Amino acid sequence: MERFDWDDLRFFLAVARSGRLTSAARRLGADHATVSRRISSLETSLKAKLFERRPQGYALTAHGERLMARAESMETDALSIQSEIGGADMALSGVVRIGAPDGFGTSFLAPRLARFMAAWPALELQLVAMPRLLSLSKREADVAITLAPPKEGKIVARKLVDYRLGLYAAPSYLASAPAIVEPDDLHGHAVIGYIDDLIFTPELDYLDEVSKGLRARTQSSNLTAQMALAAAGGGVCVLPAFMAQRQAGLVPVLPQRVAIQRSFWLVVHADLKDVARVRTTVDFIVRETKAAKAAFLGEATPAASLETRQSTVTV
Repeated sequence: MERFDWDDLRFFLAVARSGRLTSAARRLGADHATVSRRISSLETSLKAKLFERRPQGYALTAHGERLMARAESMETDALSIQSEIGGADMALSGVVRIGAPDGFGTSFLAPRLARFMAAWPALELQLVAMPRLLSLSKREADVAITLAPPKEGKIVARKLVDYRLGLYAAPSYLASAPAIVEPDDLHGHAVIGYIDDLIFTPELDYLDEVSKGLRARTQSSNLTAQMALAAAGGGVCVLPAFMAQRQAGLVPVLPQRVAIQRSFWLVVHADLKDVARVRTTVDFIVRETKAAKAAFLGEATPAASLETRQSTVTV
């Protein structure tokens, strides 16, 4: 058997996790021709076919599945070596990818990252703020903010913070729409919410908690887009207090009647929890979130609520 280049395993893992040469190339900072060549080199040196080339992507063969387990074990050992032996000068350099729901990532975390990056100039941060679940096992993220703790996988999870959601709308909408006295009144209103079949976690399926059978007339998979539409007078929307209370042009609707609570969880792959750059990033997120606990629970001074404005709302 020919000796193989150990570095080829990085390319193998990237293709195995993404299923595509182009995606693997982007993750590795290489071109797809290089990735293809490294995979072919590995297969030649091992004298084994590792992937089935299909129109929809690359699928592992039985040999590939066996190599995957060994390669991930070697990757874990390499990360441990970097963490334990790498030394302080290298420990806080490199890339950390953070995955977060779009609301938390865009409205809360992104404005705080400039200060963090100024403190650690050798770090490179990647923020994936989008409405989807990221796989830590596939290394789609190093740190993830989720709405529920994962039920399986080699991960370490901790509750980050509880947060409150409520109903919000623009005064212009409320002034031109029927009065909202009870949650059931919302069935006669323009409700803004998620696209039903694109809800990526059950924690976001909360309209039934407001009023049984309530559905959104205008739907978006992006929470920031929902908030912008509500602020523009597009209807009533369920929004996290930490976002809505900072958005000009929104007031609470039935705040004493509708208060939904959810939690953010911080999740790290067990192999990465002690890597210095990841640990430092996690500590920063935990500190910032803890300092903003009152805002997450909606205890910041709110705008005038619907109940205090009811006399100005016409039927």
